[in-house]
Amino acid sequence: MKNPITTLNAALLCAALLSATAVQAQQPALQKAGDVQYVCGGIGIDESTAMRAAMKDYPLSLLFATKTGDYLAKIQVVIESEKGTEVAQFQAQGPVCLLRLDSGRYTVKASADGGKAVSQSVEVAPAGTPGKTLDYRF
Repeated sequence: MKNPITTLNAALLCAALLSATAVQAQQPALQKAGDVQYVCGGIGIDESTAMRAAMKDYPLSLLFATKTGDYLAKIQVVIESEKGTEVAQFQAQGPVCLLRLDSGRYTVKASADGGKAVSQSVEVAPAGTPGKTLDYRF
């Protein structure tokens, strides 16, 4: 007779691995703009869960929402270096964007529906340190 604890542990391990695979599969593809690699998404519960779980793997995250907390997509994003040079420009196709970029100081400008851009400055730390999150409310 098999040990019921061992059987339960094996079943839990399989379930955890399948869940992790399912969550990973829901994350949109990595894209590139200038020197920045990014992924934007978060529409739907599965994709939102996958994006939030992946935040720890990126040095910078951007969140877009209305002032009342409703998520927004199709946000125009411009990233500038400390010297004012444009590093990247893209349209965020979801309310969560995860970015890989070199460490340093940046200004991130975001605008919704062609409105006035909201700017935030951020210091991106070297790889291996906790990432930063910029929260934009329109």
